[in-house]
Amino acid sequence: MPKRFNYVNIDIIKPFAIFMYNVTKWINRMAYRKNKYLVRSKIWIADDTGKVAFGLGRLRILEAVDRLGSMNSAAAELSMSYRAVWCRIRESEDLIGRKLVVRQGKGSALTSFARDLMKQFTELNIKFQDEADKMFGNLI
Repeated sequence: MPKRFNYVNIDIIKPFAIFMYNVTKWINRMAYRKNKYLVRSKIWIADDTGKVAFGLGRLRILEAVDRLGSMNSAAAELSMSYRAVWCRIRESEDLIGRKLVVRQGKGSALTSFARDLMKQFTELNIKFQDEADKMFGNLI
């Protein structure tokens, strides 16, 4: 009778073990959060006609431009065209009346105003979410 070798292919088991670990973590989180809800909404800054001057999308664009130093690289990372990124930045600049991005060599850089705007918008968004969660946390 031939010998049988009992072995497990680690290349198959390891991804499955990682998957099961993540599923277990997710189930535990869901069990802990049972009947606990969070309020989620979006905020943005608009002019009096309703045109968006700044929001989460523009924030992500400016973060990518700041991190990568180029509108072209930011567009590629965000799966957008260069023109779409450029138009959104320019529209925000026109509505706000201040420059957000300036050319710097072969790339782009944020102005100090853009950095302040990003910081204040992020703080506003965090405070808004925290207050909404506090307000409705005990209700549902």
